Amino acid sequence: MTIPKQHRFSRFEKIVGSSHIKLLKNKSVLVLGCGGVGGYTIEALARSGIGTLILVDYDTVELTNINRQIIALESTIGKKKVDVFEQRIHDINPDCKVIPIAEMIDASNMELLFQTPIDYLVDACDMMTTKKMVIVECLKRKIPFISSMGTGNKMDPSLLEIVDLRKTVNDPLARILRKFLKDEKISKKVMVLSSREVPVKTGDRTPGSSAFVPPAAGIMIASYIVREFLK
Repeated sequence: MTIPKQHRFSRFEKIVGSSHIKLLKNKSVLVLGCGGVGGYTIEALARSGIGTLILVDYDTVELTNINRQIIALESTIGKKKVDVFEQRIHDINPDCKVIPIAEMIDASNMELLFQTPIDYLVDACDMMTTKKMVIVECLKRKIPFISSMGTGNKMDPSLLEIVDLRKTVNDPLARILRKFLKDEKISKKVMVLSSREVPVKTGDRTPGSSAFVPPAAGIMIASYIVREFLK
């Protein structure tokens, strides 16, 4: 009996099969926003053998990121998030192609997201105007995408779900985007990661965040994308 050669994705291969490992190696995913949600999406995609990861985030690691962002450590404070992730991904899988884009995305440079062919786009950014533009552009270009809604001020990851934007509840950010779809007469399905949990009222405009909800949200998004690829 021949013992199969072991490799970094051997355990995953047992679930999905060798042909799907090869398929994932040929997939390209762009993640817009490398924070609590986006960071864990990146981590899970890298550990699932995605061949190309395009990382978009202008920000640096800050002290307040440590409670929920996978790359946030004393040793990484002050470093660009995309640079820290590039090194981390290559430690996970040296064969993964990483394209870092350290830019804040707005109407003036939206084309940066589409200069490389992508099979899936993850919107995990915080800026409402950018979220709206990404939805419009992805629908127009027929690029599969998923958008993360609000995970701040929430504690229970079991209430996270992936649904059409129109079916979201108890999510202030999603409420704004539902109105946007209605105003713009967008009828197509928009898949989002959202939580049914009622947000904790903190009395502060800057949302609080836990070590439970954003990471779980990121992993759910990665799982959803990989399962979509394997259909």
